[in-house]
Amino acid sequence: MARYKIQSHRDLKQEMKAIARGERRSAADSAGMSFNSIDALTRLLTPENRKLMATIRDRRPQSISELSDLTGRDPGNLARTLAKLVSVGFLEMQQVDRRKIPVPRVRRVHVEIDPFSNNDKLDVA
Repeated sequence: MARYKIQSHRDLKQEMKAIARGERRSAADSAGMSFNSIDALTRLLTPENRKLMATIRDRRPQSISELSDLTGRDPGNLARTLAKLVSVGFLEMQQVDRRKIPVPRVRRVHVEIDPFSNNDKLDVA
């Protein structure tokens, strides 16, 4: 299970400056993925995008064009959405011949929200 950081841009900037000044050591997870808030995650995992990921998992399309046909989504918009999901590690694009095949990289996303602070946690399986 991978752990993603939930950290505001301001906190990330402060952390990076402190590391650069030698005031603290880089955390083991500092090179990993991060979201600036749980809201950013929920904006990415809209019902439409969750349906898209389910279609990829269940129907296993062999190209973006086939996925566009299955979902009825415009190929250009679909490519942008896929790029976002790839950038956070939820999908990967496998190159086969001249085609790009979307493949899920996650099975579950577990969110732990601390209602008293911004110490939320995100685990991805």
